[in-house]
Amino acid sequence: MRRREVIAGLGAAVGSLRTALAQPSGKRRRLGVLFVVGEDNPEGPLRIAALRQALEGLGWSEGRNLQIDYRFGAADAERVRRYTEDLLNLKPDLLLAQGVVGTAALQKATRSVPVVFVQVVDPVEGGFVESLARPGGNITGFTDFEYTISRKWLEVLKEAAPDVTRALVIINPGNRVRWDGYIGSIEGLAPSLGIHPIPQGVSNAAEIESALQAFAREPKGGLIVLPDATTAVHLRLIVDLAARHRLPASYPYGYYARSGGLMAYSCSVVDQYRRAAAYIDRILRGADVSGLPVQASEKFELILNLKTANGLGLRFPDILLARADEVIE
Repeated sequence: MRRREVIAGLGAAVGSLRTALAQPSGKRRRLGVLFVVGEDNPEGPLRIAALRQALEGLGWSEGRNLQIDYRFGAADAERVRRYTEDLLNLKPDLLLAQGVVGTAALQKATRSVPVVFVQVVDPVEGGFVESLARPGGNITGFTDFEYTISRKWLEVLKEAAPDVTRALVIINPGNRVRWDGYIGSIEGLAPSLGIHPIPQGVSNAAEIESALQAFAREPKGGLIVLPDATTAVHLRLIVDLAARHRLPASYPYGYYARSGGLMAYSCSVVDQYRRAAAYIDRILRGADVSGLPVQASEKFELILNLKTANGLGLRFPDILLARADEVIE
């Protein structure tokens, strides 16, 4: 063989190897996805589409070399437990968990199957990872908020409704760390804004309705909805009750405002699912989950609903409108 032919042959071999490494193997892999919200969540289809599209761009085609199994907990603890067990019985190569509730359920159920989470606040304090830089176990993923973001929800409420002097703050009380984090942050800022915060734990529709009805009996009230599975599942009830009782409300995710809520300040949740695909890809190709650092949200958005403001007799200040990323008319 001549020298040039040998070199050309080596080059072709290296190129073929690189191509092979860049493509997923022909074996169909399995991804389990545990949502803690219901199938009717208004942003659910967008999240699934973003995940699928991003995985497709990385070479993972559902039905060809990837099987994705979805389960929806609908803020029901027993259903979440049952679906966690169900997903593990399917022998997945890895799991994608939504939120603190979903991540906690999978952490309790397995310490061997890799787990990528989205929409988790403070995963270190929550006990999911050892540190953000070095998770150290079988779990890593993407955080959406720090607890201090609850101050932003309080600030924009006061900007939009300056007459508010009382704020009902609702969240499921089941997770004490999360409760202390959000409520403590709000209570630290509220006095400087002339607002008296009233934290209220809610775990179902009846408790939500009772809390808002009792609170609305006195004037100058506003509502802050904190992020968890319970408030997400009952978003339409909360939005309807806020309108009925004429309560200006600040929400943690954009889909509340798009569903008729007054305003929302949030990270781009859909973007987290898109970014999660990169970690799923790396783990399926052999990356060690314990060495993949937890990543924070990169994009935040302020969404204002003018129609809802008009119905409440409010006018958004020009400075707030100028900061908005989306204004719903």
